[in-house]
Amino acid sequence: MLELINFCKTYPNGKVGAKNVNLKVEAGDIFAFIGHNGAGKTTTIKSIVGINDITSGDIFVGGISVKENPMECKKMIAYVPDNPDIYSTLTGAQYLNLISDIFKVDKETREKLITKYATDLELFDNLNDLIANYSHGMKQKLVLISAFIHSPKLFILDEPFVGLDPKATFVVKNAFKEFVANGGAIFFSTHVLDVAEKLCNKVAIIKNGEIIKSGTMDEVKKDGSLEKVFLESENE
Repeated sequence: MLELINFCKTYPNGKVGAKNVNLKVEAGDIFAFIGHNGAGKTTTIKSIVGINDITSGDIFVGGISVKENPMECKKMIAYVPDNPDIYSTLTGAQYLNLISDIFKVDKETREKLITKYATDLELFDNLNDLIANYSHGMKQKLVLISAFIHSPKLFILDEPFVGLDPKATFVVKNAFKEFVANGGAIFFSTHVLDVAEKLCNKVAIIKNGEIIKSGTMDEVKKDGSLEKVFLESENE
């Protein structure tokens, strides 16, 4: 579903954001991507979704090269950034319909899915309010709803649980499990290690732009909790 092969990203100022990153996310995976601030998580994610260019190596989504055919890759991806900077002059409903139009979701399907996810995330009664009046958590819920409604094959998420209340976090985790059970794949960065440990079947730790540990959750944390492994890796 997602494969990074010797992916490197160097910025114009010479800073290396990612170096020889090799990862593979398969259908059915919930894959955690962890590291300290500035380790290279967001750099990598932005390259996967086509915001950053790729210095060398390549990234494939569904077997298609992001470098060679970024638009085809984007059709398969739902991307949720760490800071939901969305159109504040629209209402929540208008934003969701805009996303549905972009991905050509028919009226019946969009209405059913918007109602389902907005109700589950307790945002339904606020869909006719301007996004400018939404809290950070409400914006996060709205972006997550927009990701679910166009039936992507791959979720790419940067800190998806930040700003969510406990009930919304529970709902989203269950929605993720249902999504991968139906053949989807999820790749997300997070600092919430206990959530990653309980939710994910695979994990990679990135440090200074390089992958230092990667594998199944059981393989990576065989000597203790994910938190213990992560803290020890930071001191290596």
